[in-house]
Amino acid sequence: MSTTATMGEMANSAVEFYPKRGGGGGGAEANHAGDFGVTLDELRSLMELRGAEALQKIQDSYGDVEGLCQRLKSSTSDGLSDNPTDLEKRGQAFGQNFIPPKKPKTFLQLVWEALQDVTLIILEIAAIISLGLSFYQPPGHESEGCGNVSGGAEDEGEAEAGWIEGAAILLSVICVVLVTAFNDWSKEKQFRGLQSRIELEQRFAVVRNGNVIQIPVAEMVVGDMAQVKYGDLLPADGVLIQGNDLKIDESSLTGESDHVRKSADKDPMLLSGTHVMEGSGRMLVTAVGVNSQSGIIFTLLGAGEGEEEKKEKKAKKQDGAVAMEMQPLKSAEGGEVEEREKKKANVPKKEKSVLQGKLTKLAVQIGKAGLVMSAITVIILVLYFVIETFVVEGRSWLPECTPIYVQYFVKFFIIGVTVLVVAVPEGLPLAVTISLAYSVKKMMKDNNLVRHLDACETMGNATAICSDKTGTLTTNRMTVVQAYVNDQHFREIPEPSQINHNTLEMIVNSISINCAYTSKIMPPDVEGGLPKQVGNKTECGLLGFLLDLKRDYVPVREQIPEEKLYKVYTFNSVRKSMSTVVQMPDGSFRLYSKGASEILLKKCSSILGASGEARSFKPRDRDEMVKKVIEPMACEGLRTICIGYRDLSGDPEPDWDNEAEIVTDLTCIAVVGIEDPVRPEVPEAIRKCQRAGITVRMVTGDNINTARAIAAKCGIIQPGDDFLCLEGKDFNRRIRNEKGEIEQERIDKIWPKLRVLARSSPTDKHTLVKGIIDSTVVEQRQVVAVTGDGTNDGPALKKADVGFAMGIAGTDVAKEASDIILTDDNFSSIVKAVMWGRNVYDSISKFLQFQLTVNVVAVIVAFTGACITQDSPLKAVQMLWVNLIMDTFASLALATEPPTEALLLRKPYGRNNPLISLTMMKNILGHGVYQLVIIFTLLFVGEKIFNIDSGRNAPLHSPPSEHYTIIFNTFVLMQLFNEINARKIHGERNVFDGIFANPIFCSIVLGTFGVQIVIVQFGGKPFSCAPLNVEQWLWCLFVGVGELLWGQVIATVPTSHLKCLKEAGHGPGTDEMTEDELAEDEEEIDHAERELRRGQILWFRGLNRIQTQMEVVSTFKRSGSFQGAVRRRSSVLSQLHDVTNISTPTHVVLSTANASAAPGNAGGESVP
Repeated sequence: MSTTATMGEMANSAVEFYPKRGGGGGGAEANHAGDFGVTLDELRSLMELRGAEALQKIQDSYGDVEGLCQRLKSSTSDGLSDNPTDLEKRGQAFGQNFIPPKKPKTFLQLVWEALQDVTLIILEIAAIISLGLSFYQPPGHESEGCGNVSGGAEDEGEAEAGWIEGAAILLSVICVVLVTAFNDWSKEKQFRGLQSRIELEQRFAVVRNGNVIQIPVAEMVVGDMAQVKYGDLLPADGVLIQGNDLKIDESSLTGESDHVRKSADKDPMLLSGTHVMEGSGRMLVTAVGVNSQSGIIFTLLGAGEGEEEKKEKKAKKQDGAVAMEMQPLKSAEGGEVEEREKKKANVPKKEKSVLQGKLTKLAVQIGKAGLVMSAITVIILVLYFVIETFVVEGRSWLPECTPIYVQYFVKFFIIGVTVLVVAVPEGLPLAVTISLAYSVKKMMKDNNLVRHLDACETMGNATAICSDKTGTLTTNRMTVVQAYVNDQHFREIPEPSQINHNTLEMIVNSISINCAYTSKIMPPDVEGGLPKQVGNKTECGLLGFLLDLKRDYVPVREQIPEEKLYKVYTFNSVRKSMSTVVQMPDGSFRLYSKGASEILLKKCSSILGASGEARSFKPRDRDEMVKKVIEPMACEGLRTICIGYRDLSGDPEPDWDNEAEIVTDLTCIAVVGIEDPVRPEVPEAIRKCQRAGITVRMVTGDNINTARAIAAKCGIIQPGDDFLCLEGKDFNRRIRNEKGEIEQERIDKIWPKLRVLARSSPTDKHTLVKGIIDSTVVEQRQVVAVTGDGTNDGPALKKADVGFAMGIAGTDVAKEASDIILTDDNFSSIVKAVMWGRNVYDSISKFLQFQLTVNVVAVIVAFTGACITQDSPLKAVQMLWVNLIMDTFASLALATEPPTEALLLRKPYGRNNPLISLTMMKNILGHGVYQLVIIFTLLFVGEKIFNIDSGRNAPLHSPPSEHYTIIFNTFVLMQLFNEINARKIHGERNVFDGIFANPIFCSIVLGTFGVQIVIVQFGGKPFSCAPLNVEQWLWCLFVGVGELLWGQVIATVPTSHLKCLKEAGHGPGTDEMTEDELAEDEEEIDHAERELRRGQILWFRGLNRIQTQMEVVSTFKRSGSFQGAVRRRSSVLSQLHDVTNISTPTHVVLSTANASAAPGNAGGESVP
């Protein structure tokens, strides 16, 4: 209790951050409050109370909930009027229902971040030195003493043009930075768009003008009458007006994992951010947005953020350490031990996806190689120059020559840096981001709303999909097609005259009353369409059955409105039934019950016979009925529902809490078979999955016969296959040992053949998913996707590699736990997701194949060229241009290839498959050889072939030569044509296949070509280019096109013969990296140092703990509310900020810092 009682002070401290919400300060505030009989502050203090205190307060201040309702000018039955001015006035008086987001990074901040790149900094320094020296004219300028250094073609002030190279390098650096920053900016923007899209997706049912309508959560205002039901995530605070068996999971606010019972007469307070675990009800909204409980916590966080960030800079080093000890808190809270295993001690770093792991590793390897090459280049150049000048020619170092020599050294240094720049594939992360962002945008159109970017590429590796049946594989339009009434089995819906009159009345009453009143059948949207089913689909099927019997449920419900229902046992996954008690006019009670037939028939002791009179129903009769009625129905894929009733005496009143005693001894009225037809596109989608090497398993709560029938219709099981269909009980018996513990090896015996798991509980689903993921029977680690819609599917969705939640039928809790939301609830959308995922993977591979060819060739050319001719044939600025087009633009071009059906014809790659397959390695080396041969030919005998002056051994500031221009031009054109080759990575012949389906690719290739022409013809001194004539251009083009022909030659060489090639870019050796590696951020540390580090970490941890405790204490000085607040903060954050984590990691760090204080100080002991 104290947790929440002290929230009051906490809330008041939050008022300071949002002083006056409302027009023009205090006066206006008072005015608005005057319109309503209650002020914002009163409501806020009311929401801090719980249970009896809250009821007391409502009685003292408002009489009762009705009184509060009247003061807010609302009605418990009709809700608010839909009057826009009234709604706006409420918005001004009590705030709107959204929490202002954190400010995005500005473009300038992003530019500054892009400038932090090490290679760019080195280049900038080199360019500035080069600039400075070019302006310095040595006094003895023409002195012969400095050797052939400054002699040569110094015509018309060529020396004055020395500054151009430095300036050009700076310019190109600026270019690269702007492009990078722009990409980051658009990425951030997309995230925000995505997020607002996710927020818009969430709608909530409210009563306005007596009608129930769905409105976006942001439009809810204080005074709204909201309908809460099983699975909702409450969007605002409120007071319960009427509830049926309502249980709420408040762990996101209080950290208590037990479900809290809510009722209008004991504890009516409902808080935003909490989950409805069972039951239903109506609540009066009393606080929204920043004034609601989760809003207040966010406000506090927002205020603490400024100081946090300063600390964060200091605490960067200790961060890893905090993370390690922070972890248990989370698990204690929601029992999310699996979470912990999955995210092994790395709160600050989101676990890298498979692809990012492989890429990071590859980029590091390439970077190291590049560094070595560039260092060797510089050393060789310097040594050669020194030996040539001072030893061979025997000159001495004259002071007046120093600047000239230094200029040479700077030039060598710049060449070295250029080699490095070209070697480092900084386009890689860019390609990943572009490819993922593009896919996510396009997946929206395919009904996949991606919440976590990396889910997209993980999906491409999926090897197993565990799918729900209802609504995913089937249409979720339930219709009753068979019935067993009065000892007769009707194969189609009977005429009302065929059923005994009394029995018919019982059926009508039982179904009308014992279905949630939110389930209704509405007239169709379009003439001649099917009637609309609103609410629970099974119940809608039953209500539709009444309409088919030419009866209506509305009059019955009007006669017994929801308030008159005496007691409701709502449906949940444990009961698998629902019961409602009504009081009869004579004071006795009648209980109506409906539920899964095999469960409910066990509780029936009599049945309505042919005459409409009850006769006894013994276990023997039951077995016969199961055989004759239920199994035949189930084998046709029907879901069987039993409807029953029981009369109870009113004196003495039964003990309603003893459910087992109440719901028993029933009389069976009827058993109906409900059909949920398979979606027409599902069998094809499942066939595609199986062809793509993905096993589809069905996990359902339905009866095993129904499940098996549907699985056969979908093609999940084929006759003649070797497969298992198990029930949950059976599954559990097989996987547990004598002590009842789950054993992995037992699961391993079952899962490879298991195709259908029926009558399964959410825990079974979770066990199965975990079992498949942890399994080591197959050589590839399985990547599992799971679909779920119910609240109880949360754990399985979280555990799976990719969790799909249903957008329409899914509860908010399921959506919260998922990675991708299927906006149309359709299984075939999952196949689209697989296609996009594989496409991402392939796009990156294409880019890699292209990028590495450029890198290998450019590095070797610059290196050997420098060693043999003392000057790189490709100049710094040219290299930067190559780098820019080949990295940035090529990543755009290759990463936006649309997916094709062909992607579904191969098996998944698996987690530890190398990024660069043998075929790709063959392509990279093959094209590299071709390009090197051409370039070296041009370099050493080019002047003879084209009959032009040689460009080798030119003095320092000589004008650009045609010779080197031809080399540069040929190099770029070869890359351009190779970009087309790179479109295929599996050794296909036709590289032009579907090229026009990708306008981005075409425009980039043509654009690059256009710019290249401009650079060569008009680039002049800055780009070290001399204009070429038509003949020379044609030759360059000819050699470029040769790339395409050469590609065909390479494709002919069978990969299997090239045993010597190695694949590269394997995933991290073990499945995850070890904890130590994660904790010691990025550095690789050897053992001795690691031991040393350990001591430091402990020391840091201690420091950090004290530091964070001090902070937390100071934040809550005013409020005194210690216990719940900290815990509450971290968990709410972790839930609500799941999506933003990716774009703004500060949140994560923040919750880390605060939470680490909680275990040490949850009790609020004094802090030193």
